[in-house]
Amino acid sequence: MNMFEIFALLLTFSALFSYINKRLLHLPDTIGVMFAALVFSLLIALLGGFGIPLEGLAQSTLQQIDFSRALLHGVLSFLLFAGALHVNLDDLLSQKWIIIILATVGVALSTLIVGVLTWWVFGWLGFHISLIYCLLLGALISPTDPVAVLSILKSAHVPKSLEAKISGESLFNDGIGVVLFLALYRIAVDHGTPSVFGTAELFIREVIGGAALGLLCGGTAYWMLKNIDDYKVEILITIVLAAGGYALADAWHLSGPIAIVVAGLLIGNKGRVLAMSDTTKERLDQFWELMEDILNAMLFVLIGLETLMLPFSWHVVVAGLLAVSIVLSARLLSVAIPMTLMRLRRRFSPNVVKILT
Repeated sequence: MNMFEIFALLLTFSALFSYINKRLLHLPDTIGVMFAALVFSLLIALLGGFGIPLEGLAQSTLQQIDFSRALLHGVLSFLLFAGALHVNLDDLLSQKWIIIILATVGVALSTLIVGVLTWWVFGWLGFHISLIYCLLLGALISPTDPVAVLSILKSAHVPKSLEAKISGESLFNDGIGVVLFLALYRIAVDHGTPSVFGTAELFIREVIGGAALGLLCGGTAYWMLKNIDDYKVEILITIVLAAGGYALADAWHLSGPIAIVVAGLLIGNKGRVLAMSDTTKERLDQFWELMEDILNAMLFVLIGLETLMLPFSWHVVVAGLLAVSIVLSARLLSVAIPMTLMRLRRRFSPNVVKILT
């Protein structure tokens, strides 16, 4: 199959599973679509046991999709921009210290807990994986997922302060996760020794540099939006901002997620108030909401189908289930410890630790 046929197939599955979810499952969109895709993958695998060779066909098709490129160099920029576009900057700033602590200390603490506990559990199960690779797992799994978080928040009536904490943390902790991951990667693969200076340089380049690029690209787009009044052209400018800004950050080895989040916040707040007519605001919101829903559906269908590519053994299943428990426990501790300390200075919404976990 060529790439257009694969794209058409994914789009068809996305529509079909979205329909099944709305008619039968009634789950949040992304969860329902991925659950339907997981069940579909299981059925394909079971049919293989009866001599119906659909699994091999599905695997050969999925092998043509570079999942990491499709995500990191495709849909992620649009999903992050769409999410940041609807975040209120004033609400975000009111919770800035909590967001900063959760996105830095919380991610680092979770990385350490996940790394140490999975290293011990995997060793107990007979998987002799070095500690550094378990810490790499911790670094990549600890940042919360802005795609899932922001889509669920749309339908949940949570307090504004709590919504700002959740969305703010999920939008910004990717940059810290990248810095941690790359520092650990140098030890694991390049056998380097991370220095304080090297880690600081990595942080400045990835996070500060990404934010600066986001301000530059977002500011340029804002100036263009302010000087015209044509919603079709203005929507096109925001598309170029999301795609081009991410590509530029990637080419300059800056944090693409941070750059796009900053640009989206700028356009969604200052641009919305000062540079757009009422018609443009309405059409822009409709376009990006539709774009987000379609890409979310396709992404989570692909995640569900990717399970067909995984090797299956009970040892791996047990290790995976225990890893899920470890990650959730690490998330609980990495939220509870800083929030408990901050309770000495301020009040929080009821059950905030449970909800953030």
